[in-house]
Amino acid sequence: MSLQTPVRVSALANIATRLRIDSIRSTTEAGSGHPSTCCSAAEIVAALFFAEMRYDPHDPRNPDNDRFVLSKGHAAPILYAAWAEAGFLRRDDLLKLRRFESDLEGHPTPRLPFVDVATGSLGQGLCAGVGIALNARRIQSEYRTYVLLGDGETAEGAVWEAASVAAHETLDTLCAITDVNALGQSGPTQWQHDLETLAVRWRAFGWQTFIVDGHDLAALLDALEQARRTTGRPAMILARTVKGKGVSFVEGKSGWHGKPLKKGEELDMALAELQAQFVPEETPASPPAPRRRAARPAPRQGAIGAPPYTPGDSVATREAYGAAIARLAAADDRIVAIDADVKNSTFSEKFEQAHPDRFYQTFIAEQAMIGVAMGLASRGAIPFPSTFAAFLTRAYDFVRMAAISGLNIKMAGSHAGVSIGEDGPSQMALEDLAMMRAQPNVAVLYPSDAVSTERLVERMAYHAGPVYMRTTRPKTAVLYGADEAFEIGGLKVLRQSGSDAATVIGAGVTVYEALQAHDELQKAGIRIRVIDLYSVQPVDAATLLTCARETQGRIITVEDHYAAGGIGDAVASAVASGGFTVRRLAVAEIPRSGTPTELLDKYGISARCIVAAVREIATKP
Repeated sequence: MSLQTPVRVSALANIATRLRIDSIRSTTEAGSGHPSTCCSAAEIVAALFFAEMRYDPHDPRNPDNDRFVLSKGHAAPILYAAWAEAGFLRRDDLLKLRRFESDLEGHPTPRLPFVDVATGSLGQGLCAGVGIALNARRIQSEYRTYVLLGDGETAEGAVWEAASVAAHETLDTLCAITDVNALGQSGPTQWQHDLETLAVRWRAFGWQTFIVDGHDLAALLDALEQARRTTGRPAMILARTVKGKGVSFVEGKSGWHGKPLKKGEELDMALAELQAQFVPEETPASPPAPRRRAARPAPRQGAIGAPPYTPGDSVATREAYGAAIARLAAADDRIVAIDADVKNSTFSEKFEQAHPDRFYQTFIAEQAMIGVAMGLASRGAIPFPSTFAAFLTRAYDFVRMAAISGLNIKMAGSHAGVSIGEDGPSQMALEDLAMMRAQPNVAVLYPSDAVSTERLVERMAYHAGPVYMRTTRPKTAVLYGADEAFEIGGLKVLRQSGSDAATVIGAGVTVYEALQAHDELQKAGIRIRVIDLYSVQPVDAATLLTCARETQGRIITVEDHYAAGGIGDAVASAVASGGFTVRRLAVAEIPRSGTPTELLDKYGISARCIVAAVREIATKP
């Protein structure tokens, strides 16, 4: 039975008008923003927040609240206006939009308790919405997830990655609405108001699809009700709207994107026109009754236990990673794993075998994988998305937005560097450390053996914020005993003496090259200090400075990575305050196929190359 009544519709119409007024006033006061795209979405937002969604307006973080993701993040003013209408914000707060001292930023961020993920980089919201909907399934909550997209952003491939994953997962608690206002930033959108063509695409992806007049509240309410009744598939509501709706001199006109109304006559005319649109109403609208907050046991932190390896064993760090996340998840149901069709290479298949209900397959869609992880993390899960490190470059914009959001995602990239061998340069991640280090709040780990991998998996799971672990393809010897401790921000000094001629710093596979170089140099009477820099960000600057001082400022870094942004730059930044410089051994050109041994030597990061570099700098005064 439809919930719509004339009284209800009139009340919602007045809310939509107030949302337009608040959006226009706040952007004019700020002197910047996007009022026209807020105006096109006013009825959609009014229907969602004050007739459809069930949430406690005074407890935005309630885990059983229906969730809303504003994928068209430039319409942030109307989101803030909705929360003011619901009573969580004061209307006076809206006039502080975009100010430094206000959390009402130009695009939404989780500084606000009603924002799960930062948006504004278009095309990401639906991926996050998929993750949020999957989380409802994980915690067995009845909450529904709503995502508001702009029609322009549906040109982004990530939207269709998300569409495919949502249909595959039969996410019938996910409802997306596209505000089809036909105008983008620089001109008309790709399909303008051809909603049937858009509908064909969504239906082809397996979505239940509805076409409505986005300014007809009765039609919107009916479509939302039908979406709620849909089972076995997600729902898409395509809402035909007019950009700038409600202000006659802006409606449907190009040139108003991102342009606030000017104070004075322009603003006064718009507000007078909107004030005239209020209609009589008998009963004010308010949010539907919230869901009762379900009682759930407190989260229980997991522990891997003693790693099942002994020094001398030969184990790939990617294999140790897969085993570690599976064991850790046995005691902590917040931990989930996400794959992009490489589970048998990253060894996340071990997680799937142990915990199939918490393993999610996005197939070859890395943007969706990271976006889904963002959504899951925003609702309390601890997601471990993993793929080949080289392919994470496709999802880097999602990594950037996850960092902005401060989300608790735990990324793993395998098959890094020239050490993968014959597959060639397209598969060799040689920029991933730089990519991840560029985000100031992403911890970056690069373990060398199975024990350090397992210990660091446990540390990264419970480290606040995003973490990236680089794992490698070839098997490496176990260096550490099972009782060895590892901390994010630490390092290990593997060889040292009181007469070390230089400090050689490696990570991952180059640790073994450095150890081999140590043994060769020792035969010639030259001692070197060898460091395993397993934490590339943050780094243990104090220990690095001490080593630099004790080895006459002779520091060599060796890394299976390009020179820019990797281990060499991390160490150089750490020791610069002491006036020290760093000799960097790194891959200096686009590599080619070959055996790992051939490639490490060819590109200057083998034991032989380390020996030569030590001999060169050790002879200098």
